Amino acid sequence: MFWVKKKNMKEETFKIDFPTEITQEGKVKVLVPKLTAFVNSPSEYAPSKAPVFYNPVMELNRDIAVLALQAYQKKLNREITVCEPLAGCGIRGIRFATEVEGVEKVVINDINAKAFQLASYNVRINELSERVVVRNEDANFLLGSYGAPRKRFDAIDIDPFGCPVPYLDSAIRALRNGGLLILTATDMAPLCGVHPKACVRKYGGKPLRTEYCHELAVRLLAGSLAMTAAKYEMGINIIFSHSIDHYVRIYAIAKYGAKKADENVKNMGYILHCFKCLHREPEKGLFLIKHAGKCIECGSKISVAGPLWLGKLFDGQFCELVRKEVKRRAFKQGGKIRKILALIKNEVDAPITYYVLDNICDKLGLPVPPVKRVVNALRKGGFQAFLTHFNSRGIRSNASAKDIKEIVTNVQDMVSFK
Repeated sequence: MFWVKKKNMKEETFKIDFPTEITQEGKVKVLVPKLTAFVNSPSEYAPSKAPVFYNPVMELNRDIAVLALQAYQKKLNREITVCEPLAGCGIRGIRFATEVEGVEKVVINDINAKAFQLASYNVRINELSERVVVRNEDANFLLGSYGAPRKRFDAIDIDPFGCPVPYLDSAIRALRNGGLLILTATDMAPLCGVHPKACVRKYGGKPLRTEYCHELAVRLLAGSLAMTAAKYEMGINIIFSHSIDHYVRIYAIAKYGAKKADENVKNMGYILHCFKCLHREPEKGLFLIKHAGKCIECGSKISVAGPLWLGKLFDGQFCELVRKEVKRRAFKQGGKIRKILALIKNEVDAPITYYVLDNICDKLGLPVPPVKRVVNALRKGGFQAFLTHFNSRGIRSNASAKDIKEIVTNVQDMVSFK
């Protein structure tokens, strides 16, 4: 495919020399790699094989990003500028420009020359050339060039194939005071404790292979962001986060000021976990002063995750703004989005970590009872109990592991008796 782009009154001809197809997502139509042409077997990961990265599975991710960015824009009540430094075919940035009201300008970028060509073409066919700028730079170089006070962005969305940490420093410097930084991490093996050394290297915290490892992944990512921002005397406020399929994602507001940074450091800490009795407890502070190495419940060896973020992962008001945006739009996966947001809204003020019934029942040698029955039994027993979007069988509760096991046993006895 050949096409012509005018630049500085000159005409440049680009050639897209690989199989492509037109796809529609949201309100836009874009040209993307024809993924079936780049794999030899069904087990191969097609997006990484194509000359330009495009993952159709991440449509849900992009849908939620559109909703969250719109909620943020309405909260600011003014036009905003947005940057996507790792754009691939450009579909995310093009959707922002098309579907989010009040977006003045979007800068999309990719160091891959073929991605730059494809993204440029997609901007052109969606008639967005006046509002969407396409760049062909290293992501950190691009962000660094927008680090001056009056050039910074209102929102930056970093969605890499892997770890976002290499882009944190330059992204933070390119954000305005009160700006929104959105991060995706897809390297779940390190974050969930399969490769703990890699996690320590990349994120600065130790993971654990627990049943709530996906929450730990979000907290490790948020902790890395908080400590990076603190170096520049900036604080962060996590207003939204989620874990879906093979990735975790956080939305954070950056605030200038040493006091804000110090407050963030106070939200750093550790989670102590006993693999024998499933007891867990958070401990704030970067130094484990009270840590004795043994579980306070059963005396077994205690394991530690962190340092990581122990502050909130969601803001109730912002979640409500996002929920309102869902009602205004017709997404293919709208039902799933509404379900995720409903669960998140319920766990805004819930205790840190969650119990997974499968693990509890495995310890007790019992069949797994219905989750709602356990939730109701916990509430009748005077405990907090909330479902979580992190795991369909997960329950957030202020009950101890011992209390949870007793209640699960009683619920199962009732189920068996019936």
